[in-house]
Amino acid sequence: MDLVKRLLKARGLSSLAFLIALFIIVGAMNPAFLTPATIAACFNTSVVYTLVAVGVAFTLFIGEIDVSVGSNLGLVAVVVGSMLRDGTPLPVACLVGILIGVAIGLVNAWGVAVMKAPSLIFTLGTNGVLRGIVYVYTNGQWVENLPKEFKDFSAVTGIGDFTVYYCAVIALVILIHFALTQTRRGRWFAAVGDNANGATLVGIPALQTKILAYVICGVMAAIGGIIFCSRIGFVTPMSGNGYEMKAIAACVLGGVSLLGGVGSVLGAAVGSVIMASISYLLVFMGFSSNYDNAITGVILIVIVVVDALLQHRSIVQNRHARLNARVSPKATSEVLAEQIADFGEAAMSPLGKKGGVR
Repeated sequence: MDLVKRLLKARGLSSLAFLIALFIIVGAMNPAFLTPATIAACFNTSVVYTLVAVGVAFTLFIGEIDVSVGSNLGLVAVVVGSMLRDGTPLPVACLVGILIGVAIGLVNAWGVAVMKAPSLIFTLGTNGVLRGIVYVYTNGQWVENLPKEFKDFSAVTGIGDFTVYYCAVIALVILIHFALTQTRRGRWFAAVGDNANGATLVGIPALQTKILAYVICGVMAAIGGIIFCSRIGFVTPMSGNGYEMKAIAACVLGGVSLLGGVGSVLGAAVGSVIMASISYLLVFMGFSSNYDNAITGVILIVIVVVDALLQHRSIVQNRHARLNARVSPKATSEVLAEQIADFGEAAMSPLGKKGGVR
């Protein structure tokens, strides 16, 4: 697992370098791409992907997965959009949307963490149920005529050409990163994903940690649905379709392991920018944006294969290490002699020697 962690950490760091190199290459092919407005547009477009990817990253941290985030986003988008269209105050509509995300997260957590169902199968079922609810709720119709102020706010810039939405999301991602890396409870997610049984033995509440991961995932997808409404200005029954694939690809591209216990939300955010930029890059390279989904699929396949190879290599190395430990040429007497020597040095230290300070 140490090898996997080192390689994935390197991949997480290299994803930013890859993004920069990608922009430079496309800019060399078409100088019109290298403008502040175009580059900012790539980042601004990634705001919803980033929210969804960070949520999915939490489930990957604990060694599970959630493929219902796309339908979660779509359901929240149609509910919040229809409420705003009908005159509901924005805070009330947003609160309802977030509560829907919490409820979906709890349902997934119950199935995966409590009932021990395979996370891929259970959340795939949830995905189908939610998409069906979207069609029933909307009767197959688009949700339009959203308040103008709500739609216009998506264009308000915060820093330079970056929108307020993107600046706020990046601030949230940085806050989450510090919470995950600098707090004891934040490190529980990776500990559970690395070894759930071992985490339980040292007192980490694995069940509660898994439940919290799915609730956070549901809430992040719900917030993404609200911002989706504002940015697009309308909602269709297919809104959010395919977002789960892009979110998973963004996570793993940013160094989050499908094995669990390894990764960073910052890497997931960088991966989201890469995935969101594909359509822009294709257009500036002279290709049709219809290749977007195909390229995303290829990236996801390559990443999954690489992860599988890393897992196999880690398992083989661990087996070799255990075998070498069993057949080590060093005799037990030599090990005992080294331990006695170490003990003797400690005993002769000023704090351990007879007559010394006690």
